[in-house]
Amino acid sequence: MTISRNTGLAGAALLLIAGIWAYPTAQALYQTIHLFDQDRIVENFRSANQLWSSRTMTAAAQPRPYQQGSELELPETFSFADQNLNAKQFLSDSWTTGLLVIKQDEIVYEEYFLGSSESTRTISWSMAKSFISAMIGIAVNEGSIGSIEQPVDVYAPELKGSGYEGVRIKDVLQMSSGIAFNEDYGDFSSDINRWGRGFAMGSSQDEFAASLVRGRQPGTVNHYVSIDTHVLSMVLSRATGKSVTDYMQEKLYQPLGMEFDGYWLIDSYGKEMALGGLNLTLRDFAKLGSLYLHQGAVDEQQIVPVSWVAASTIADAVHLQPAQADFGYGYQWWLPLSDSGEYMAMGVYGQYIYVNPARDIVIVKLSANPHYNDLSYLPSSDFANLAFFRSIANAGAD
Repeated sequence: MTISRNTGLAGAALLLIAGIWAYPTAQALYQTIHLFDQDRIVENFRSANQLWSSRTMTAAAQPRPYQQGSELELPETFSFADQNLNAKQFLSDSWTTGLLVIKQDEIVYEEYFLGSSESTRTISWSMAKSFISAMIGIAVNEGSIGSIEQPVDVYAPELKGSGYEGVRIKDVLQMSSGIAFNEDYGDFSSDINRWGRGFAMGSSQDEFAASLVRGRQPGTVNHYVSIDTHVLSMVLSRATGKSVTDYMQEKLYQPLGMEFDGYWLIDSYGKEMALGGLNLTLRDFAKLGSLYLHQGAVDEQQIVPVSWVAASTIADAVHLQPAQADFGYGYQWWLPLSDSGEYMAMGVYGQYIYVNPARDIVIVKLSANPHYNDLSYLPSSDFANLAFFRSIANAGAD
């Protein structure tokens, strides 16, 4: 009886310990699966550090706030797909949480919605990719990375034997890695959703990247693979000896004069969610757009090389060229078909940094659109949002 009782108590204790250990993981998985639910999405997007672990970047010692300019009146309507759309209604229908227009380095329009404010930090999703690209450019310029012609596994040897072995850093920057990958957010079984559930349950992003296989010849097809950006972060952190957070704090956060603390989401191994886990305020997101608008400089200080900004925002190969039906691609920047040199950072569920050099305008729009995966829902269209931005840029023309 004593042996049986002790065995039962030991078994109960083990179950209790297992339950305590598993509860945060199960809770994180549940939160991830329901992240985009209509009744939760807005709050989830501005409180990501309450859902997952994070690493903080502190506001710059010398913040660089934008000056206030003459207020711009938004166009009442704009045209898209043979329709005349009401601008205010479009903002509402796309679940906009913040809209900021910077013209000639001055705030000419700023408005917050759905409970957000100027201090609200919101998740970037794939806009983070453009920040990673900027840091790669800095690391190349400083010699930490020898050349983007080098294979990624030179810096991240754990990728040897994977689909990434031998793939140039440049091909990864241009989403042309050749990796077989399903990026469909609406497909529960897609690769990107498998990655998301793994992140929530504490899996290693590095190991996930190393598990992927080759689907086509690198450098021949522009195929969007979010894990490409994680691979860039592996290269960056190995080459510089610093975490993405620490490197960004030093190389971008301080010199850009970020006004508020920001943070990166991190996995259970302490690696940043480089493909989309950056959380900043509306104004601080805009600072990357302003930096690139000024060819990588802030006042007299060159932060990102001029040559890197130029190379990042053009499509230098046939498979990267923009067309009427789709965007082109640079170094982690989206390139619309344009006569004015426009380029964009874009994130799922309606996140945008739009840069129009010809109009000297940067526009940032943050959203929490629960209908993003409904292709028939017009406010979810990246091209509809582009048309909206162009109407603002043209309204602000001198």
